[in-house]
Amino acid sequence: VAITTRLLVSHLSGIRHYEKDITKVKEEKEKANRAFKLTKPYQDKEQKEKEGKEIEKTDSVKPRKEREGDIKSRNSKPGRRDKEFEQEEYYLKEKFESVIESLKIFKNDPLFFKPGDQFLYSTYGFTLLSAVVERVSGQKFTDYMLKMFRDLDMLSTVLDDNEAMIYNRARCYVYNKKGRLVNAPYVDNSYKWAGGGFLSSVGDLLKFGNALLYSYQAGQSKNTNGKLLPGYLKPDTVAMMWTPVPKTEVSWDRDGKYAMAWAVVEKKQECGCCRQQRHYASHTGGAVGASSVLLILPEELDSEAIGTGLVVPPRGVIVSIICNMQSVSLNSTALKIAREFDKEKQAQ
Repeated sequence: VAITTRLLVSHLSGIRHYEKDITKVKEEKEKANRAFKLTKPYQDKEQKEKEGKEIEKTDSVKPRKEREGDIKSRNSKPGRRDKEFEQEEYYLKEKFESVIESLKIFKNDPLFFKPGDQFLYSTYGFTLLSAVVERVSGQKFTDYMLKMFRDLDMLSTVLDDNEAMIYNRARCYVYNKKGRLVNAPYVDNSYKWAGGGFLSSVGDLLKFGNALLYSYQAGQSKNTNGKLLPGYLKPDTVAMMWTPVPKTEVSWDRDGKYAMAWAVVEKKQECGCCRQQRHYASHTGGAVGASSVLLILPEELDSEAIGTGLVVPPRGVIVSIICNMQSVSLNSTALKIAREFDKEKQAQ
């Protein structure tokens, strides 16, 4: 078989995640699909009711069914046990000196399916991707990334190295089997730098989001007399990264598809005065003792304003949340925040 970098970045490679048993993976997928089919009709009904009545409901007067739906959808109840974090490989303590060396964890394991046939989120797919970057660039993946973070002015983004003294590094927490808050166990992330091995701050993630949004919109601003600096990436590159890939899915946002290292919801409205989807890109992060999300909601730019050069990118809303607690679902919260700020901007 042939595995391309595009398949890796869209999780279509067939490389396993932390679970080694394909039967268990299939069972979990079937359970998730059944649960989605059961809850979707109620979610759609609630959404239509909410959009049909142009009033804001406070938490104190929400109907009982709506309150229960909100609680179930949050999935961030303290003490919630996430089955994924029961996988032993999340808690590896071995230190790997290079990305190439860490490939030994999974390189002899069989593929779960033919590359390109099915979607399976895989941290190890990104470990292999980082090995590609290392070989092509001719330098260590970590050095390559730290230089990129410096170019982006993300000076607080560093390797999550246990030995290094890192200023303002937060302690991380988990709930134990009894539901009590405890310190997260020691792990070494050198086996997955690309898939969850960096420490960052809310401010740095906002800079990263702004750089991407600027790159995405810079190509739309034509009449700037050469005063507009180029984006870090070409507009077409970001557009490609934010274009949904067939056969993919997103566990944390059922409206979306996976693109290239991003979950993407496309602009959509099937009928007048009915549910509207805005185009946005997001990604959540989960590690031992930590959760995060970065969501980018681009502003729908007016073509006349773009032509006159009055609109300078980046234009939109970017939400970044980092939480030093494990298994906290943050995407829906980030989307609500983004929509509130977007509503405010439109009202001005």
